Amino acid sequence: MALAQSVTKKSSIKKEPFPISILSLTVGAFAIGMTEFVIMGLLPNVAEDLHVSIPTAGQLITMYALGVAVGAPILTLLTQRIPQKKLLCLLMVLFILGNGISVVAPNYEVLMIARLITALTHGTFFGVGAVIASNLVQPNKRAGAVSIMMAGLTIANIVGVPLGTFIGQHMGWRSSFGAIAIMGVIALIGIIIFIPRLRQDKPASIKAQIVSLAQPKLLLYLLIGALGNASLFTVFTYITPLLQQVSGFAEHSVTWILVLFGCGVTIGNIVGGKLADWKLMPSILGVYFVVCIILTIFTFTVHNPIAAVATIFLWGVASFAVMPGLQVRIMSLAQEAPALASTSSHSAGNLGNAAGAFIGGWVITHLAITSLPWVGAILVGLGLILGIACYMAERKEVTV
Repeated sequence: MALAQSVTKKSSIKKEPFPISILSLTVGAFAIGMTEFVIMGLLPNVAEDLHVSIPTAGQLITMYALGVAVGAPILTLLTQRIPQKKLLCLLMVLFILGNGISVVAPNYEVLMIARLITALTHGTFFGVGAVIASNLVQPNKRAGAVSIMMAGLTIANIVGVPLGTFIGQHMGWRSSFGAIAIMGVIALIGIIIFIPRLRQDKPASIKAQIVSLAQPKLLLYLLIGALGNASLFTVFTYITPLLQQVSGFAEHSVTWILVLFGCGVTIGNIVGGKLADWKLMPSILGVYFVVCIILTIFTFTVHNPIAAVATIFLWGVASFAVMPGLQVRIMSLAQEAPALASTSSHSAGNLGNAAGAFIGGWVITHLAITSLPWVGAILVGLGLILGIACYMAERKEVTV
C-alpha cells in the first residue's frame, strides 16, 4: 500500500506537462550563461583595469571552460548524497559568491579564482537540473523539459550577454558581475519557492557510478556530443572575422547577425526538445545530418551577404536542436548515475568547445579562413557516423 501511495504521489507531480518550477531552473541557467559569455565582450576593459594583456585576460575564458570540464564531474560525485533541491541551493550560493568576489577582485589572480568557483557550479547545476526537470514531467516530455531549462542558456546569449556587456562598458566591468550575482539571488529564491522536494533513491556508490559512466556506449555518446560542439566552435569562434573578411560585413552589423544566430539557437533548442520527445535517436541523427549539410552549404554562401545571414540563422537552429535529445539519451544510459552522466555531458561539450577553437585556429593558420565551414561539416559528420553506428548496433540488439 505504501509503495502504491508513493508511486501515486510521484506520478501526480508529473501530470503537469511543464510545471512553473522548471522556469526557476531556466532563470538559473540564464545567470550561468551570462557569467560564462559576458566576459568575452569585456576583455579589453578587464585587461586595462587589471593591467594585463588581452591574451592574458582571455585565459579567464579558457580556465572557466576547464573548470567546467574537469571540476563538474568531481563536484557531482562529492555531493551525490546531498538532496537535489538542497544541492541546487548550495550551487547557487556558490555561484553568487563567485560573482561577488569578481565584483571586488583587486587583481587578476583573485578574479581567476572567482571564475573557477563559478565554473564549478556550471556543469553540476545543469547536470542536476536536467535530472530534476525530467523528473517533474511525464516520461514522454523529458527532452522538452530539459530544453525549457536549457533555454535560459540560449536566451542569455541573445539578451543577457549584450545587456551585461552594455552595463560593463558604461558602468565598469565589475557592474556586470554585480548584475549577474543579483540574477543568481533571483534564481535561488525561485528554487527555494518552486522546486518541490522529490523523493530520491539511495545514491549508488562512487565506484558504481564511475562504472556506469565508463560503459563504452555512453562514452561514445559523450564523444558524439563533443564532436558536435567542436564543429560548432570551429566556425563560431571565428565567425566575426569570417563575416568581416569574407562576407564583407561591417563590425556593427556582425553584432546583429549574432543576435539573429542566438534567436535561431533558442528556436532550435525548443524544437529539438519536441522532436526528441517524438523520436529520440532519429531526431538526433537527423539534426546532425542537417548541420552537416548546412555547414557544407555555408562554404559557398559565406561569399554572399544575404545568403550568409540566412545560412547562419538555420545553422543556429540546427546546432542546438540536438542538445536536449542528446542530454536525455546520455542520462538514460546511466541508470546508476544520471546526474553524473548529465554533468559529464556538459564537460564533454566544453572540451569540444576548446578543441573546436583550437582546430579553427589551426585551419586559419594552415589552410584558409574560408575552410572553416567545411572542416566543421567534417567534424559533425564524424559524430553522425558514430551515432548511426550506435543506433544500428542498438537496433540489432533489440531484434536479437
